[in-house]
Amino acid sequence: MSKSSNDDKIPFGIDRSSARLAAVQALYEIDMTGVAADPVLQEFLKERWKAKPGLSVEGEDDLPDLAAPDGALLADLIRGVSLKREDLDGMIGSALSDDWTIERLEVILRAILRAGAFELLSMSDVPARVIINEYVNVAKAFFDDNKPGMVNGVLDKLARVLRTAEMEK
Repeated sequence: MSKSSNDDKIPFGIDRSSARLAAVQALYEIDMTGVAADPVLQEFLKERWKAKPGLSVEGEDDLPDLAAPDGALLADLIRGVSLKREDLDGMIGSALSDDWTIERLEVILRAILRAGAFELLSMSDVPARVIINEYVNVAKAFFDDNKPGMVNGVLDKLARVLRTAEMEK
């Protein structure tokens, strides 16, 4: 029996947001371990990012359920960033201030910027401002300092080059 009721649908964007967060975590793992994209992707799809029955955190009885990530977006991000990593690093490097290099960035920050840059470059069906906002939110999940602002600035610079007409509106 297929579900067609609007009540049964996941709210728009929540599974795409989860896919972006999961992709950044997978890209971090790839960068740290040197493992290829597909084995990490398979592990994320099979074993990670799902609620574990009976798992609880002391003092956290009201933890929200994890939203299932959009598997197609997750795969596109992980594979795409892995394939275009050098090009993405060049673009990100040119958008950084003179004090920073891609190598100097924390690994998780580099993963966030790579995923955001890839999406700006390759997924023109998603508005640039949505992409920037999504990755700023991902950065906020990992950092409580100025790094989300840095993500905003770098991705905004890239969007103004990659999607000039859209960003001028």
